Amino acid sequence: MAESTATTDDPRPDLAAMIVPLGRTLMAAELPVLRAHDVSMWAYVVLLALGEEPVRGQSALAQAIDADKTRIIGVLDDLQERGLIERRPDPHDRRAHLLTLTPAGRRVRDSAQAGIRDREDRLLSRIPGEDRSVFLRVLRTLSALPEEEIIGSEQMKTISR
Repeated sequence: MAESTATTDDPRPDLAAMIVPLGRTLMAAELPVLRAHDVSMWAYVVLLALGEEPVRGQSALAQAIDADKTRIIGVLDDLQERGLIERRPDPHDRRAHLLTLTPAGRRVRDSAQAGIRDREDRLLSRIPGEDRSVFLRVLRTLSALPEEEIIGSEQMKTISR
């Protein structure tokens, strides 16, 4: 790991002090789009996580979206009742179910995501083109880091999830 060059007299706010309020505001900006598509934030997260490939069971899905598996049962039930997802037995393991998007689920996901991206594009338009590309590349890089790499393996041992 590179040696830190930060000093306490650096006027820059801490990363979390900048990112967390921005994240909350971005989530609040998504709510009208999600309401227009009649999906909750958790339902949208599920629709995104299912992608194009089936996911094997609610435990795997819960782990992928960092949710308690019991918490998403109601979300999955609602999405299934509305015909946006399917649960079907896994042909390789009768105890497990495969979760997949239906064509209607893909349409809702894609339409909601397009609406959210439109709002994001308005925000990102405030950043000059080259800076915008760098910002998005850096954001992808940081968001792809494993938690252990950010938090540290010793501290991860003490965190109870």
